[in-house]
Amino acid sequence: MVYRSNRGAALNWRKSSASTGGQECVEVAAAGQAVLVRDSRDISAGFLALAPAQWKALLAAIRDGGLERR
Repeated sequence: MVYRSNRGAALNWRKSSASTGGQECVEVAAAGQAVLVRDSRDISAGFLALAPAQWKALLAAIRDGGLERR
């Protein structure tokens, strides 16, 4: 689900240290049990809220090369 507001919560958004200066980055933040993911170039577009199992599946797909880069 995509959310457009974090309801004023103070979140610690982080991006990979491997993205130094890159323009195609995502940022992540922990919010309780959920992992939030947003586009660092367009933070006003909202974010995805992933359950722990969804986050683990996304990371596994990335590591295994199961996602195409556009």
